[in-house]
Amino acid sequence: MLRRVPATSPLWMRRLAILSLIGQAGIMVTGAVVRVTGSGLGCPTWPNCFPGSLVPEPHPEIAPLTQWVEFGNRLLSVFLVIVAGLTFLAALTVRPRRRRLTWLALAMPLGVVAQAVIGGFTVLAGLAWWSVMPHFLASTILVWLAVELVDEATAGGPVTRTVPRPVRMLTVVSSVVLGALLVAGTLVTAAGPHAGDAATPRLGIGVPALAQLHADLLFAYLGLLVGLGFALWTAGAPARLKRRYGVLVAVVLAQGALGGIQYALGVPEVLVALHVLGAALTTAAAAGVWAATSHRAPAPPAVESPASEPTLAASR
Repeated sequence: MLRRVPATSPLWMRRLAILSLIGQAGIMVTGAVVRVTGSGLGCPTWPNCFPGSLVPEPHPEIAPLTQWVEFGNRLLSVFLVIVAGLTFLAALTVRPRRRRLTWLALAMPLGVVAQAVIGGFTVLAGLAWWSVMPHFLASTILVWLAVELVDEATAGGPVTRTVPRPVRMLTVVSSVVLGALLVAGTLVTAAGPHAGDAATPRLGIGVPALAQLHADLLFAYLGLLVGLGFALWTAGAPARLKRRYGVLVAVVLAQGALGGIQYALGVPEVLVALHVLGAALTTAAAAGVWAATSHRAPAPPAVESPASEPTLAASR
């Protein structure tokens, strides 16, 4: 049946992949808005907002704005499911079929569904800090995969490495440290004042100690980025990889400065949401650097399926 569907062009495949990337990053930001506005239990049940009602309804103990902030985040998840589903269907109709593209595209709807389940569990757990952490970290993984999908959308030919193996391994090490940095950031949040609901217990570790851990990992990551920069220039990396590296350094420096400012100001709500956006951008930029350590030739021209060719009998 899929062979009878018109082939998806590389341009449309890339557009859908970019839309999926924007959606994955956007859901991280809206999740932060839910948390800093104390709207995490604006819809106290899941999948319904209230028992017997899918949408918000008047409630004497929950403000309407709180309900609609949380419900709006859920609606964005529905939109993201639709976009992710269309992206996967488009990948299925790319000709010739490309396995890596299909698997990356499949990760989008599966990831969104998994996030919905994690989010539902988080609500049922009363926004306990240990249930909120995987909700955020799963989004960072999906952002990374979405960047890989964007790169894959218009590629598909033979793969060549753009830098030597030791440079690629240094990129891997820096990415692992970035993952630890993101985990430390969630621990700071778990101990901080923005729980999503005023009655939610916090992680019983002092914020200053966790913030110091977060800062130490940031300095370690910056040190690795400096080393990576020297390695890229020494290895004669292509201009595309150097540009992406420059973007990553700029984003990380801006994110570090923003984190210091928000800590000094007592983590105001607006800066917390911007910091989460910075985490999404940092993850995307790091994924872009990793993707650029390999070069994939442009996708071959679409091949019409034999099923779409007129048969001899039909031509008579």
